[in-house]
Amino acid sequence: MNLYLKTLHIIFIVTWFAGIFYMPRLFIYNTEANDRPDIEKKVLQNQFQIMMKRLWYGITWPSAIITLILGPLVWYELYDFYMFDWLIIKLCFVVGLYVYQFSLHYIFKQQLKGVFKYTSQQLRIWNEVATLFLVAIVALVEMQSTLNMLWLLIALLILMFVLFSAIRIYKLLRKD
Repeated sequence: MNLYLKTLHIIFIVTWFAGIFYMPRLFIYNTEANDRPDIEKKVLQNQFQIMMKRLWYGITWPSAIITLILGPLVWYELYDFYMFDWLIIKLCFVVGLYVYQFSLHYIFKQQLKGVFKYTSQQLRIWNEVATLFLVAIVALVEMQSTLNMLWLLIALLILMFVLFSAIRIYKLLRKD
């Protein structure tokens, strides 16, 4: 039974991440549609709103909720609630990921109302936060107690620098 639960948990983690990776892209496209002529802007933003609602309510939120339900079941089945140092740190990252999810929900609600508080550049940066969570969580799960936390922190900082540099380079290339 525990392998079935673990399999389902992983599947819903993947679909949840698919949603939180793609949603900010839709925010970016929706924001950039503001620069288009009025008729084109209206058509694009209507389409992006439909896509955002379907992704958010049809995939992302259900996957996040099912992941949250299955997580403790997998933990109980596989680890008998024994706490490992890596698991406590992983759970902190998971809580951070849910906080990130709520921040995306806030932006989602704003954009549905036609409120665009963030530039496409700011949204591109915010889009990469999920990548940092993914790397940290997967590293903690797969390497568990053999993982040196200092090296994980250094790796995350390097990854963050690379991602943000890539965004900056993209912005410079896009202006040409």
